[in-house]
Parts: sequence; structure tokens; C-alpha cells
Amino acid sequence: MAGVLDQLMSVLEERKVNPPPNSYTARLYQGGVAKISQKILEEAHEVVEAATESGDQGRRHLIYESSDVIYHLMVMLAYQGIPWADVEAEIHRRFGQSGLDEKAGRTAVIAK
Repeated sequence: MAGVLDQLMSVLEERKVNPPPNSYTARLYQGGVAKISQKILEEAHEVVEAATESGDQGRRHLIYESSDVIYHLMVMLAYQGIPWADVEAEIHRRFGQSGLDEKAGRTAVIAK
């Protein structure tokens, strides 16, 4: 059985090809990179705000906002034609490697 993120990516890819008339995802696609980027930034800011909250309510809020940022990131990936499997492969490639070593080994194209 496919994981929920794989299932979500399938839905996002389908909505890119066959956008339903009342789809939030389809509206994001219509706005292109600019609109999707705006939502990713907005949701990332909300994740940071939620992380400062304490207690059970803060924990629930952080989970909720994290779900939003992951969803919008996956919308961007689908919009750009990047399958979730490519992101998983990159994470797998980095797994077990020092983050500092990985960053130092990046090519000039990827590093900013």
C-alpha cells in the first residue's frame, strides 16, 4: 500500500492534468510558481510561529501548520513535474552523511 504522501502526490499530479472546477490545488496551479511560492512562504512562517507555542495546543498547531507547508511544497513539486520519488531518492542519498559534508560537496549550480 502506498504511503499517504505518495497518494497525495498522485492526486496532485492528476489535478494538474485534469483540474476540477472547484479545486484549491487547481487554483494554485493557475497562479503558477509565484502563487505557489507565496503559499509556501506563508505556511513556513506559520510553522515557525507555531513552534513557539507551548503545550498540547502548540504541538497540535505545529503539526497542523507542518502539514500545510508539506502540502504546498508537494504542489510546487507536482507543478514543476518533479515526482515525490525523486525527493525521496535525494533524501536517501544524503542519509547517514554529515550535513556539513553534504553541503560542502554540492556543485556550484545547487549551492547559492
